[in-house]
Amino acid sequence: MNDLEVRQLRYFVAVAEELHFGRAAARLGMAQPPLSRAVRDTERQLGVALFRRTTRQVELTAAGEVLLRDARTALEAVTAAAHRARQAGSTSPRLRVALKADVDGGLLPQVLDTYSADDASLPPELVLGGFGVQPQALRDGLADVGLVLCPFDSRGLDSEPLLTEPVLVALAAADPLAARTRLCLDDLTGRKLPDGSPAGHGRPTEHTPQPGATRPATNLSEIFSLVETGSIVFFAPASVARRHPRPGISYRPVSDLPDATLAVAWPQDARSPAVAAFVRAACSVAAAQYGPVEPLVRSAGT
Repeated sequence: MNDLEVRQLRYFVAVAEELHFGRAAARLGMAQPPLSRAVRDTERQLGVALFRRTTRQVELTAAGEVLLRDARTALEAVTAAAHRARQAGSTSPRLRVALKADVDGGLLPQVLDTYSADDASLPPELVLGGFGVQPQALRDGLADVGLVLCPFDSRGLDSEPLLTEPVLVALAAADPLAARTRLCLDDLTGRKLPDGSPAGHGRPTEHTPQPGATRPATNLSEIFSLVETGSIVFFAPASVARRHPRPGISYRPVSDLPDATLAVAWPQDARSPAVAAFVRAACSVAAAQYGPVEPLVRSAGT
């Protein structure tokens, strides 16, 4: 049996994620008939059915579910290999640090100072992104090391916890709940988070768009403006609240929200002395400011 090509994996993953050949073809920028033929050719090559097709729906078979998991990993590896090769061949290599702006526990300036004093350091480049995108940036080779909020998708990554802090809810100062000193999630029933999901479900700092929703606010300026008008509430680590006091916003503790843990993460196969230097700097600075943090508990398969 010949090995599968990257093109075949991309076609298969598009159909497997969309579960609709028409939508998958549009996503790939191609017509549906050649996509259908390509998937059938892949099934013949493997000798197994990857999809169950009816006139109403497309479903993955057991073989398709296995291939989807491994194909995603393979495609991530191919993408990362290209990005890392370009980075390694650069005439001016840098250490790319992925993070969400202001979600660094206030550690970043001192971490960068400590890291830059290490003989193994490279010039740092900040790779800014929205909440939760940093782990994928590391897997895709778009960043070398990152500051991430836990829990996160740790596939292919190693990490060390840096600090744990309470999560507060940001409310409009005029909100009746702002008159109270402490809240619980049930108190937030009927209020919305920046992604449109119910605040009473308690998903701190996650901003995944809901189906059919308009583009959610993702930067803090937009989020705080909406909080001030009473349109939304926002779950923020205490360090973010300290750095962004605003007259129109009140921050209140929520008794049944879990604490937020900030970690430094990097690809498991990283061999860069600069990555190791950054991790050492982050851990030493955090320990000096906040003391030791319990190691992260990783579940099997993550």
